[in-house]
Amino acid sequence: MGKLDGKVAVITGGTAGMALAGAKLFVDEGAHVFVTGRRQDALDAAVRQIGRNVTGVQGDAADLDDLDRLYDTVKREKGSIDVLWASAGGGEPAPLGEITEAQFDTWFGLNARGTLFTVQKALPLFNDGGSILMTGSNASLGAFPGWSVYAGSKAVQQAWARVWLNELRDRRIRVNVLTPGQVATAKQEELFDEATKRQFESLIPRGRMGSPDEIASAALFLASDDSSYVNGMELVADGGTTAL
Repeated sequence: MGKLDGKVAVITGGTAGMALAGAKLFVDEGAHVFVTGRRQDALDAAVRQIGRNVTGVQGDAADLDDLDRLYDTVKREKGSIDVLWASAGGGEPAPLGEITEAQFDTWFGLNARGTLFTVQKALPLFNDGGSILMTGSNASLGAFPGWSVYAGSKAVQQAWARVWLNELRDRRIRVNVLTPGQVATAKQEELFDEATKRQFESLIPRGRMGSPDEIASAALFLASDDSSYVNGMELVADGGTTAL
C-alpha cells in the first residue's frame, strides 16, 4: 500500500523543482494529483513527466479567478481534497534602500496573498482529517542580505499555521510549514551565478545543496498519516544551515 492510497492532492506551482518531485512521489504513493503552473508548456511537460493519475490546471496562484478555476476542476473531477501543498512562490534579491513597490506587491502578492487564498478557497472541498502544508523558506529564519522582501513574504506562514490549526481543529485538518533551504533546481540556476552558489554551499554544514527529491520526501511525511501528530509546526529541511 502507498502512503497516500486513494487520496486527492493539490500542488500549486507543481511544474518544476521540489513541487514537481513531490507530485511524482505523491502519485507513486497512490494519490491523484492536481498540479498548477502559469505556463501551459511547462504544465504540459510536467504532466507528461508524472505520467499517470495527474491533472494539470493552468493558472497563477496569485490570481483568485485562476484559483476558482482550479477548485472547480477538482470538484468536477474528484469532488474533494485530502492534501493541499501550497507551493507556488518566488522571489528576487532587493537590498533595503532599493526595494520597489512593484517588487513588494509582486512577491507578497504571490507568496503571502496567493498562499492564503489558495488555502481558503480549498476549504469547502477539504475532507476532515486532511493535511495542508505550505512551502516556507529558511530565508525567513536567517539574515541573508538582500532578501528581506522574500523573507517577510514567507515568514507569515508560520503564524498562519498556528492560527489556522486552531480554527480547523474541529475538522482535524492539520496545517504545517515545510521550510527548505538551498535546493539545486533549475530556477536556482537562473538566479545564482557560480560564486553565489559556492557562497550558499559554504553555509550548509554538510557542504552541498539539497535535492528536490529530499524535499519531496519531507512533503510526503507532512501529507501522510506518518505525521498525524504533527500540527502547526515548521519542518526545516535546510541541511542544518539555520541551526548554526
